[in-house]
Amino acid sequence: MSTPGPHTLAPDHQPSWRRRRLDPEHSLGLPLTLAATAAFLVLVPFALLALLVLGAWPPLHRLDATITHALHHYALDHPAWVALMRVWTEVFAPMPLRAVALLLVIWLLRRGARRLALWATTTMVVGGLMGPLLKLLVGRDRPELLDPVARAAGYSFPSGHALNATLAAGVLLLVLLPYVGRGVWRVVLWVAAVLLVVVTGLSRVALGVHFASDVLGGWLLGVAVVAATTAAFTSWRAHTGLRRVQPTRDGVAPEVERHPGAA
Repeated sequence: MSTPGPHTLAPDHQPSWRRRRLDPEHSLGLPLTLAATAAFLVLVPFALLALLVLGAWPPLHRLDATITHALHHYALDHPAWVALMRVWTEVFAPMPLRAVALLLVIWLLRRGARRLALWATTTMVVGGLMGPLLKLLVGRDRPELLDPVARAAGYSFPSGHALNATLAAGVLLLVLLPYVGRGVWRVVLWVAAVLLVVVTGLSRVALGVHFASDVLGGWLLGVAVVAATTAAFTSWRAHTGLRRVQPTRDGVAPEVERHPGAA
Protein backbone atom coordinates (compact mmCIF):
# COMPACT_ATOMS: atom_id res chain seq x y z
CA MET A 1 0.00 0.00 0.00
CA SER A 2 1.43 3.38 -1.00
CA THR A 3 1.69 6.14 1.55
CA PRO A 4 1.28 9.84 0.89
CA GLY A 5 4.51 11.67 0.14
CA PRO A 6 5.73 14.50 2.33
CA HIS A 7 4.22 17.11 -0.04
CA THR A 8 0.88 15.37 -0.59
CA LEU A 9 -2.05 17.30 0.87
CA ALA A 10 -4.49 14.94 2.55
CA PRO A 11 -8.19 15.61 1.93
CA ASP A 12 -8.69 16.40 5.62
CA HIS A 13 -6.23 19.28 5.30
CA GLN A 14 -7.78 21.01 2.31
CA PRO A 15 -8.23 24.74 3.03
CA SER A 16 -11.73 25.58 4.12
CA TRP A 17 -14.09 27.48 1.81
CA ARG A 18 -13.76 30.52 4.08
CA ARG A 19 -9.95 30.41 4.00
CA ARG A 20 -9.91 30.11 0.20
CA ARG A 21 -12.22 33.11 -0.13
CA LEU A 22 -9.90 35.21 2.04
CA ASP A 23 -6.63 34.00 0.48
CA PRO A 24 -4.92 37.03 -1.16
CA GLU A 25 -2.86 34.72 -3.40
CA HIS A 26 -5.75 32.58 -4.67
CA SER A 27 -7.15 33.52 -8.09
CA LEU A 28 -10.68 33.25 -6.71
CA GLY A 29 -9.78 34.43 -3.23
CA LEU A 30 -9.63 37.81 -1.51
CA PRO A 31 -9.62 40.06 -4.63
CA LEU A 32 -12.80 38.45 -5.98
CA THR A 33 -14.39 38.42 -2.52
CA LEU A 34 -13.76 42.15 -2.07
CA ALA A 35 -15.04 42.99 -5.56
CA ALA A 36 -18.17 40.86 -5.12
CA THR A 37 -18.78 42.44 -1.71
CA ALA A 38 -18.46 45.92 -3.22
CA ALA A 39 -21.02 45.07 -5.92
CA PHE A 40 -23.37 43.66 -3.28
CA LEU A 41 -23.01 46.73 -1.06
CA VAL A 42 -24.02 48.94 -3.98
CA LEU A 43 -27.04 46.75 -4.72
CA VAL A 44 -28.26 47.03 -1.12
CA PRO A 45 -29.02 50.79 -1.25
CA PHE A 46 -30.52 50.32 -4.74
CA ALA A 47 -32.84 47.59 -3.44
CA LEU A 48 -33.77 49.73 -0.43
CA LEU A 49 -34.48 52.72 -2.69
CA ALA A 50 -36.62 50.55 -4.99
CA LEU A 51 -38.64 49.32 -1.99
CA LEU A 52 -39.19 52.90 -0.80
CA VAL A 53 -40.36 53.89 -4.28
CA LEU A 54 -42.67 50.88 -4.50
CA GLY A 55 -44.11 51.69 -1.09
CA ALA A 56 -44.53 55.39 -1.94
CA TRP A 57 -42.66 56.30 1.26
CA PRO A 58 -43.96 59.82 2.14
CA PRO A 59 -40.59 61.44 3.06
CA LEU A 60 -39.05 60.28 -0.23
CA HIS A 61 -42.12 61.42 -2.17
CA ARG A 62 -41.95 64.87 -0.55
CA LEU A 63 -38.23 65.21 -1.23
CA ASP A 64 -38.69 64.18 -4.87
CA ALA A 65 -41.58 66.62 -5.29
CA THR A 66 -39.65 69.49 -3.71
CA ILE A 67 -36.61 69.00 -5.96
CA THR A 68 -38.77 68.54 -9.07
CA HIS A 69 -40.83 71.68 -8.50
CA ALA A 70 -37.80 73.80 -7.59
CA LEU A 71 -35.95 72.81 -10.77
CA HIS A 72 -39.13 73.18 -12.83
CA HIS A 73 -39.65 76.76 -11.66
CA TYR A 74 -36.02 77.52 -12.50
CA ALA A 75 -36.46 75.97 -15.96
CA LEU A 76 -39.55 78.06 -16.69
CA ASP A 77 -37.58 81.23 -15.97
CA HIS A 78 -34.42 80.21 -17.86
CA PRO A 79 -35.11 78.97 -21.41
CA ALA A 80 -31.38 78.89 -22.23
CA TRP A 81 -30.87 76.41 -19.38
CA VAL A 82 -33.67 74.25 -20.78
CA ALA A 83 -32.10 74.34 -24.26
CA LEU A 84 -28.73 73.28 -22.84
CA MET A 85 -30.27 70.42 -20.87
CA ARG A 86 -32.22 69.27 -23.92
CA VAL A 87 -29.09 69.18 -26.06
CA TRP A 88 -27.14 67.32 -23.37
CA THR A 89 -29.87 64.75 -22.74
CA GLU A 90 -30.17 64.03 -26.48
CA VAL A 91 -26.44 63.81 -27.17
CA PHE A 92 -25.86 61.51 -24.19
CA ALA A 93 -29.06 59.48 -24.49
CA PRO A 94 -28.84 55.68 -24.19
CA MET A 95 -28.71 54.98 -27.94
CA PRO A 96 -25.78 57.34 -28.73
CA LEU A 97 -23.88 55.98 -25.74
CA ARG A 98 -24.50 52.42 -26.89
CA ALA A 99 -23.24 53.40 -30.34
CA VAL A 100 -20.02 54.72 -28.78
CA ALA A 101 -19.67 51.51 -26.77
CA LEU A 102 -20.17 49.50 -29.96
CA LEU A 103 -17.39 51.44 -31.68
CA LEU A 104 -15.16 50.72 -28.68
CA VAL A 105 -15.96 47.00 -28.92
CA ILE A 106 -15.17 46.97 -32.65
CA TRP A 107 -11.86 48.74 -31.96
CA LEU A 108 -10.98 46.20 -29.28
CA LEU A 109 -11.84 43.30 -31.59
CA ARG A 110 -9.62 44.75 -34.31
CA ARG A 111 -6.79 44.87 -31.76
CA GLY A 112 -7.38 41.22 -30.86
CA ALA A 113 -8.67 41.98 -27.34
CA ARG A 114 -11.63 39.63 -27.62
CA ARG A 115 -12.17 38.99 -23.92
CA LEU A 116 -11.99 42.68 -23.11
CA ALA A 117 -14.52 43.35 -25.88
CA LEU A 118 -16.75 40.65 -24.38
CA TRP A 119 -16.52 42.31 -20.96
CA ALA A 120 -17.52 45.70 -22.41
CA THR A 121 -20.41 44.13 -24.35
CA THR A 122 -21.63 42.14 -21.35
CA THR A 123 -21.59 45.21 -19.11
CA MET A 124 -23.62 47.32 -21.54
CA VAL A 125 -26.08 44.56 -22.44
CA VAL A 126 -26.75 43.30 -18.90
CA GLY A 127 -27.25 46.80 -17.55
CA GLY A 128 -29.26 47.83 -20.59
CA LEU A 129 -31.67 44.92 -20.14
CA MET A 130 -32.05 45.35 -16.39
CA GLY A 131 -33.21 48.96 -16.73
CA PRO A 132 -36.41 48.37 -18.77
CA LEU A 133 -37.20 45.22 -16.79
CA LEU A 134 -37.04 47.10 -13.49
CA LYS A 135 -39.11 49.94 -14.93
CA LEU A 136 -41.89 47.43 -15.67
CA LEU A 137 -41.60 45.78 -12.25
CA VAL A 138 -41.70 49.06 -10.32
CA GLY A 139 -44.20 50.79 -12.60
CA ARG A 140 -43.60 54.30 -11.30
CA ASP A 141 -45.23 57.14 -13.22
CA ARG A 142 -43.18 60.11 -14.33
CA PRO A 143 -43.62 63.56 -12.74
CA GLU A 144 -46.84 65.37 -13.71
CA LEU A 145 -46.30 69.09 -14.21
CA LEU A 146 -48.81 71.73 -15.30
CA ASP A 147 -46.46 73.40 -17.78
CA PRO A 148 -43.79 70.80 -18.71
CA VAL A 149 -40.68 71.88 -20.58
CA ALA A 150 -40.06 68.34 -21.89
CA ARG A 151 -41.85 65.02 -22.18
CA ALA A 152 -40.77 61.38 -22.05
CA ALA A 153 -42.62 58.11 -22.51
CA GLY A 154 -42.62 55.02 -20.31
CA TYR A 155 -42.13 54.47 -16.63
CA SER A 156 -39.79 56.44 -14.42
CA PHE A 157 -37.70 54.25 -12.06
CA PRO A 158 -34.81 53.79 -12.62
CA SER A 159 -33.68 56.46 -15.06
CA GLY A 160 -32.43 54.83 -18.25
CA HIS A 161 -30.32 57.88 -19.10
CA ALA A 162 -28.59 57.81 -15.70
CA LEU A 163 -28.10 54.03 -15.88
CA ASN A 164 -26.64 53.97 -19.39
CA ALA A 165 -24.44 57.01 -18.74
CA THR A 166 -22.97 55.18 -15.73
CA LEU A 167 -22.45 51.98 -17.73
CA ALA A 168 -20.81 53.79 -20.66
CA ALA A 169 -18.65 55.98 -18.44
CA GLY A 170 -17.49 52.93 -16.47
CA VAL A 171 -16.65 50.91 -19.57
CA LEU A 172 -14.83 53.75 -21.33
CA LEU A 173 -12.94 54.71 -18.18
CA LEU A 174 -11.75 51.19 -17.31
CA VAL A 175 -10.72 50.43 -20.89
CA LEU A 176 -8.94 53.73 -21.61
CA LEU A 177 -7.10 54.25 -18.29
CA PRO A 178 -3.96 52.37 -19.48
CA TYR A 179 -3.68 54.71 -22.47
CA VAL A 180 -3.56 58.02 -20.58
CA GLY A 181 -0.56 57.38 -18.30
CA ARG A 182 -0.26 58.86 -14.83
CA GLY A 183 -0.37 62.58 -15.63
CA VAL A 184 -2.98 65.22 -16.29
CA TRP A 185 -4.78 63.14 -18.91
CA ARG A 186 -5.75 60.62 -16.24
CA VAL A 187 -7.41 63.44 -14.30
CA VAL A 188 -9.13 64.65 -17.47
CA LEU A 189 -10.47 61.16 -18.16
CA TRP A 190 -11.84 60.78 -14.63
CA VAL A 191 -13.42 64.24 -14.70
CA ALA A 192 -15.02 63.54 -18.09
CA ALA A 193 -16.47 60.24 -16.82
CA VAL A 194 -17.89 61.86 -13.68
CA LEU A 195 -19.34 64.80 -15.62
CA LEU A 196 -20.99 62.46 -18.11
CA VAL A 197 -22.72 60.58 -15.31
CA VAL A 198 -23.67 63.55 -13.11
CA VAL A 199 -24.83 66.02 -15.76
CA THR A 200 -26.80 63.38 -17.69
CA GLY A 201 -28.69 62.47 -14.53
CA LEU A 202 -29.18 66.14 -13.61
CA SER A 203 -30.56 66.90 -17.07
CA ARG A 204 -33.40 64.41 -16.59
CA VAL A 205 -34.50 66.00 -13.31
CA ALA A 206 -33.98 69.54 -14.66
CA LEU A 207 -36.30 68.77 -17.58
CA GLY A 208 -38.94 67.39 -15.25
CA VAL A 209 -39.10 63.91 -16.80
CA HIS A 210 -37.61 62.06 -13.81
CA PHE A 211 -37.59 62.32 -10.06
CA ALA A 212 -34.26 62.66 -8.28
CA SER A 213 -34.66 59.16 -6.82
CA ASP A 214 -35.05 57.76 -10.35
CA VAL A 215 -31.66 59.16 -11.26
CA LEU A 216 -30.08 57.96 -8.03
CA GLY A 217 -31.47 54.49 -8.73
CA GLY A 218 -29.97 54.54 -12.23
CA TRP A 219 -26.57 55.55 -10.87
CA LEU A 220 -26.58 52.87 -8.17
CA LEU A 221 -27.67 50.12 -10.56
CA GLY A 222 -25.04 51.15 -13.12
CA VAL A 223 -22.25 51.11 -10.56
CA ALA A 224 -23.38 47.70 -9.30
CA VAL A 225 -23.38 46.20 -12.81
CA VAL A 226 -19.94 47.63 -13.65
CA ALA A 227 -18.56 46.42 -10.32
CA ALA A 228 -19.98 42.91 -10.80
CA THR A 229 -18.73 42.43 -14.37
CA THR A 230 -15.36 43.93 -13.47
CA ALA A 231 -15.06 41.50 -10.54
CA ALA A 232 -15.73 38.58 -12.87
CA PHE A 233 -13.24 39.82 -15.47
CA THR A 234 -10.42 40.52 -13.02
CA SER A 235 -11.00 37.10 -11.43
CA TRP A 236 -10.60 35.49 -14.83
CA ARG A 237 -7.35 37.43 -15.31
CA ALA A 238 -5.91 36.11 -12.06
CA HIS A 239 -7.07 32.58 -12.88
CA THR A 240 -5.17 32.66 -16.20
CA GLY A 241 -1.95 33.87 -14.59
CA LEU A 242 -2.09 37.56 -15.58
CA ARG A 243 -0.97 40.03 -12.97
CA ARG A 244 -3.54 41.41 -10.59
CA VAL A 245 -4.75 44.94 -11.20
CA GLN A 246 -6.62 47.66 -9.38
CA PRO A 247 -9.21 48.55 -12.04
CA THR A 248 -9.77 52.14 -10.89
CA ARG A 249 -6.02 52.76 -11.10
CA ASP A 250 -4.78 50.44 -13.87
CA GLY A 251 -7.92 49.76 -15.90
CA VAL A 252 -9.25 46.23 -16.38
CA ALA A 253 -6.59 45.11 -18.89
CA PRO A 254 -3.50 47.34 -18.87
CA GLU A 255 -1.44 44.89 -20.93
CA VAL A 256 -3.67 45.45 -23.99
CA GLU A 257 -2.10 48.86 -24.56
CA ARG A 258 1.28 47.21 -25.28
CA HIS A 259 0.18 43.72 -26.31
CA PRO A 260 -3.21 44.01 -28.05
CA GLY A 261 -3.93 40.29 -28.19
CA ALA A 262 -3.34 39.73 -24.48
CA ALA A 263 -6.95 40.08 -23.37
